[in-house]
Amino acid sequence: MAWGIETCPKVEKIFGPGNQYATAAKMILQNSEAMVAIDMPTGPSEVLVIVDKHVIPRRVAADLLSQAEHVPDSQVVLVIAGEGVNVNAIEEEFNKQCQSLPRGEFSAKAHSFIVYARDVLESVNFSNLYAPEHLIVNVEDAEKWEGFIENAGSIFLGPWSPDSFCDYSSGTNHVLPTYGYARMYGGVSLDSFLKYITVQSLTVDGLRKLEPYGAVSFIVFAISLHIFLGYKTIVLATPPYQDGTKCKAIAVMAWGTET
Repeated sequence: MAWGIETCPKVEKIFGPGNQYATAAKMILQNSEAMVAIDMPTGPSEVLVIVDKHVIPRRVAADLLSQAEHVPDSQVVLVIAGEGVNVNAIEEEFNKQCQSLPRGEFSAKAHSFIVYARDVLESVNFSNLYAPEHLIVNVEDAEKWEGFIENAGSIFLGPWSPDSFCDYSSGTNHVLPTYGYARMYGGVSLDSFLKYITVQSLTVDGLRKLEPYGAVSFIVFAISLHIFLGYKTIVLATPPYQDGTKCKAIAVMAWGTET
């Protein structure tokens, strides 16, 4: 698809879920001479489930297993919000249901762990840092926490919103970012198949009004100005930051510093 063959023309963008190998292939192609874009990094499945004392253990176990059964490197996280949650009952149900699944051997190998939080707010804050592919908020009055969620591929609110059902039946697309990429990407949608082009068409009066502001910008960014053809046309003659300062600044923004 990236390079094209006689029976399959080259594409401009590749969509779709996959395991860690499919994700690696897509990301390699994105940075190759193939000149192809990808929807997002979509690797092994992830689910993060936030629960409180009102949950039913067997339903929580089923939600955890719904992603654990995909591949051995799936990530399954249970976040306990507050006191009173019967964690032992959830673990027992998880093991019980795991043994009865056709793909139970994969579920048993999933990277799973439990996080204990003081309350739902702390649970949501942890989830925002983790940025899961699937986020299930199975707590009392789950809807009121929606506004606190910043990073997640898809959110499932309340005890009646299992991701295994919603992924395939409720209408949302379940091609979602993993590995924490939900901090920067959203899931595939119709918007993913569109691109936007800006168009500018100035009048003589408009160009004259913008000239003072443009001049300041060119001085700040050390860009030369050339004036010809009777009206002022701006030509980028001298790229700024030829000493590598700009590249250094970009690296700082990507990785961060103490300041």
